[in-house]
Amino acid sequence: MFTGIDEVDWASLRHAYGSAEDVPGLLRGLASADRDEREGALDGMYGSVHHQGNVYDSTLACVPFLFALAARADVPDRGGIVELLVSIGMEGEGAAVRSGAEGFVALAADPDPWVRRAASAALVRFLDDPGRVLGVLRDRITVERDDRVLLALTESLGLFVRRHPAHAAAAVDLLAAQSLPPYGPGLRLAALGQLALGAPDRLPAELVPTAVRLLRDRSEQRTGGRPDEPDRPGTDTLVGRIRRLRPSDEEGAYLLRTLHSALDDRVADRIALLTGQLTSPAPVDRRNAVWMAAALLREWRADYAGLVGLLGTQVMQEQDPLRDAAVSVLAELFDLAAPAVDHVHALVTARPDLWVRRWERGAPALGGPLKALARSGDARAVPVLAQLLAGPLPPDDLGHAVVHLGPAAAPLAPALRRRLGQIRLDSPGAADRAAPLLSALTALADVAALPEVLRLLSTAPRALGPRDTAVGFAIRALDSFGPAAREAAPLLRGLLDTEYAAEAAGALWSTGEDVSVVLPVLLRELTHERSGRRRPAAGELARLGPAARPALPALRRMTGASGVGERVSAAAALWRIGQDPEDVLPVFRAAWAGNPRTRGTIAACLARMGPAGDPLRDLLRTEVTGPRRHTARAGGYGSHDIQKDEELLRLCRRVLAGE
Repeated sequence: MFTGIDEVDWASLRHAYGSAEDVPGLLRGLASADRDEREGALDGMYGSVHHQGNVYDSTLACVPFLFALAARADVPDRGGIVELLVSIGMEGEGAAVRSGAEGFVALAADPDPWVRRAASAALVRFLDDPGRVLGVLRDRITVERDDRVLLALTESLGLFVRRHPAHAAAAVDLLAAQSLPPYGPGLRLAALGQLALGAPDRLPAELVPTAVRLLRDRSEQRTGGRPDEPDRPGTDTLVGRIRRLRPSDEEGAYLLRTLHSALDDRVADRIALLTGQLTSPAPVDRRNAVWMAAALLREWRADYAGLVGLLGTQVMQEQDPLRDAAVSVLAELFDLAAPAVDHVHALVTARPDLWVRRWERGAPALGGPLKALARSGDARAVPVLAQLLAGPLPPDDLGHAVVHLGPAAAPLAPALRRRLGQIRLDSPGAADRAAPLLSALTALADVAALPEVLRLLSTAPRALGPRDTAVGFAIRALDSFGPAAREAAPLLRGLLDTEYAAEAAGALWSTGEDVSVVLPVLLRELTHERSGRRRPAAGELARLGPAARPALPALRRMTGASGVGERVSAAAALWRIGQDPEDVLPVFRAAWAGNPRTRGTIAACLARMGPAGDPLRDLLRTEVTGPRRHTARAGGYGSHDIQKDEELLRLCRRVLAGE
C-alpha cells in the first residue's frame, strides 16, 4: 500500500506549514497498530496536509496512498481515511479523487460499517455514471442491516435526487418507500428530510405531526450513548476530543436540522415542529430543539411568544446542558425574551451559584441566567446586580448588562462609580475593566461619576491602550453629561490631535464649547486618510446641525466613497446640516439594498426627516412585511443581531405611523 511512496519528492511539495517531508510518516502512521498513533496521524493530515479544508500539492500526492490504505482490510479505522478522501474531493479537487472513484463501489460493501457509511456519500459525489450509482445505492439499501449505514444511504439518495434530476424519479420512489413502515422511525425521519429537500410534492400532508411522532418513537427506542458512532475511538487526540464533544444524539440533531433546512421559510411549520420537539419527554430532543430554535429566531421574523415561552420552561430542568442551552439562546433575545423571563428569574433566585461564571483562566463573567434577565430589561435583575457589585470581585462585564435596564438601574450608579474609582489604571487589563462600567454610567447619564471619569481620562491615551478601549468610553460618558462636564474641557482639548479627535470634539460641543473650536477639528478629520477617522467626524458634524455648513462640500464628496457605511454617515450628516433631501435620498436607497447592515442608521435618519423622507417609505413598507431578518447572514451571527433587527422594525413602524 506504500509502493512508490519513497519515490515522491516530498521535500519539494508543500502543506500548510511548509515542506511536506513529514507526510510519508503521517501516511504510515494511519496504518499503525497503535490507536493513538493512528489518530495522531489523522490529526496531522487534517492539521497540515488538509489544513482547514485546503488542498495542496502534497494533498493530491497523498490521494493514491489514501485509496490504497482504505482498500486494505487489515488497516484499522479505515472509515476515517475514507472521510478524509471525501473531504479532499469536495474541496475543489474532485478530479483527483474521482480518478479512484471505482474504489468507493467496493468500499460501499466493506465489512466495516464505518467504511460503508463513509463510502456511500462518495458514490454520488465522484462516480460519473448516474445509472450505476443508483443501482449500487438500491442494492445496498436492500441488503444493509446497520441503521447508521442505512441513514447514510438515505442521505446519499437525497443528494442523488438533487444532483441528477433527470434520473431522480426512481430515487424519489425509494425515499418515499423509506418514509413509511416497516422502516424504523429514524430512517423514516431521514427520508422525510431528503424528500423535503428534493421532492417536496411527495411529502405527507401532515408532515409536522408525522415528524414529531417519529421523533418520539425514535427516542423511545434509543438506548443511550452515541448510537451513531459506537466503533469510533475516543483517544486524547484532536480527532478524539472532537468526537467526545459532539452532541450526545448527533444523529437525531442532524435528522431534524435537515428537515428544518428543507422547510426554510415555512416558519409556521418550523415553529410547530419545534413545539413538538420542545415538549418531547426526552431531554436530548429538547436540547437539540433549543439550538434549532436559535437558528430560526436569528433568521426569520414571526410571533415567537409561544416558542420563547417553551424555551423558558427548559431553564429550570435538572439537566445542566439543556438548561445552559436554553439560557444561552434567551440571552440573545433581549426584550423578545419577555415570555420566558419569569422562568429565568426563578432560576436566578433559586441558583445564586449561577450568578457568576468563573473560568480557570481570566476574569469572572456574568452568569448566563442573570445576563438573560438583565438584557430582557427586567428590573428584577437590579437587586442581584447590586449584590454582585457589593462583593469583592464583581464580573468585569456586569456594566454591559446594566445598559439594558434603563432608569430602573439608577440605584446601581453609586456602586458603579465606586468600582470605577477603585481600578488601578496602571494595572494590566484596566481598560477591559473600566469600559463596561463607563458604558453603564453613560447609559444612566450619571453626572456624579464625573470625578471618576476625569481621573481615568487624565491617563489617556498612554495607560489605557489603543482605540475602542476605555478612552472612547470615557469620552462618550463626558458627552452624555453635557454642560455638567464643563471642567473636562482641558482634557478633551488635549485629545483633539489624537485618534480620538472627532469624539473629543463632539464631547466639547456637548459641554458648551464654541463651534469655532470644534468645527475646524471635525473638518480636518473629515478629510483624514482613514475611514475610521472620517466616519466619526461625519457623525459629530451632524450633531452641530446648520452650524456645520462649511462641511457640506466635503460631505457631498464623501457620499461617493468606496465604503457603504461611510457614504451613509455622510448622507445622514448632510441632512441634519443642509436639510436637502436631494443630497440624501439616492444614497440611502442604494445603501438600503446594497448593504442591509446600514438600514438601522438610515431608518433613524428617516425618522428625523419627517415628510422629506416620504420617497423612501416604500423601503420601510417592504421591510416591515419582509419575513427575513435584515441581519441574517451565512456563516455566523452576532450576539446582538436579533436585537438590531427588532430595533429596525420599531423604527420603520414609527416612521410609517407618522410619529
